[in-house]
Amino acid sequence: MNKKTIVSILLAVFVYIFFTGVSYFLLSTKAQTQKITTSSSGAPVANVNGKTVFSPTLPKTEACPLNGVLYPKVQKDWWDKHRPLGVMIENHQNARPQSGLSSADVIYEAVAEGSITRFLAVFYCQDAGQVGPVRSARTYFLDFISEYGSNPLYAHVGGANTPGPADALSQITQYDWTGYNDLNQFSIGFPVFWRDYNRLGHETATEHTMYSATEKLWTFAGASRGLTNVDKDGVSWDKNFVPYGFTDDAASAKPTAQTIHLEFWASYSDYFVDWSYDKASNSYKRSNGKAAHIDLDNNKQLNAKNIVVLFMKQSNANDGYEDNVHLLYTTKGTGRAIIFKDGMEIKGTWSKNTRTSRTLLFDSNGNPIKFNRGLIWFEILPTDGVVSVK
Repeated sequence: MNKKTIVSILLAVFVYIFFTGVSYFLLSTKAQTQKITTSSSGAPVANVNGKTVFSPTLPKTEACPLNGVLYPKVQKDWWDKHRPLGVMIENHQNARPQSGLSSADVIYEAVAEGSITRFLAVFYCQDAGQVGPVRSARTYFLDFISEYGSNPLYAHVGGANTPGPADALSQITQYDWTGYNDLNQFSIGFPVFWRDYNRLGHETATEHTMYSATEKLWTFAGASRGLTNVDKDGVSWDKNFVPYGFTDDAASAKPTAQTIHLEFWASYSDYFVDWSYDKASNSYKRSNGKAAHIDLDNNKQLNAKNIVVLFMKQSNANDGYEDNVHLLYTTKGTGRAIIFKDGMEIKGTWSKNTRTSRTLLFDSNGNPIKFNRGLIWFEILPTDGVVSVK
């Protein structure tokens, strides 16, 4: 067999393998997409991004304990196998748009440093798929995730660790979280966490490139830490969990067009937040720095059913770290609150007794707030933070 014949045979084999592979990819992708769009069995299926989804045609009878949204019974069977998961997601301009925020059940937002806010996104009843960019822990976010039952999962990349009141990593150790419900990228690594330098489509610093996935985090917690819906002692995560009260959207309300403008720190307009009320969906659409805030995973604008502004005393930790940028918030005690839902503004108060106590909300008459079924977004502002409503 001469050299020319051998080359021809090898070329033919290559062409065959190449086109067979392409055809398989296209057909399998088409089949997977078709399965998602037509399945009515109620069984969970994974979409092309590895996100667990459920048939939208099933009766929605089961309330998510975190935000009251109604989902199919099969979805409850799925979330009953794990526990709430908090993920630290940054909000630097160069980190937007983030991934996964639209699938959170509850979100807390507060300044992390230098006017730049950070999110604690809490996931339980929905699989977000990819989430991030994931960033470091802060002490006040530990107080919020501690409300979600025994041993809530907490995912982050390192954290403040300068000796002093803002030393989040030392506090995690004091709470006996280390190596258990604490999911620190420094101790877990790949493939639960990974860096993606190209996801945002533009050049960005390394600190804005760390991602994870909610299913990967839940799976790791169960397989490596023995934390599913119960802990190593067989105690269910929600044994002492205090859920909020929920209600359906107000049918008799007469909401008016409303825009909520928030300034965490004056003169830092890139991090000002605006929530615009949308009557058709009875929800609030979010803008950040005068631009619509988008979830990169679905290219949709973030929206929430309930906006809760908590005014808390903000102070500097004075721990000597890089011009004392570490902050503290008075998360325990009582303070002023404003709740927005149904296009209405409700002035009230908040109360939280201990780190593990629930943050309770009351109207001006002392009645507990009942939230609309949907995402609850907590905005943590300093006592001199700006809130204007039009």
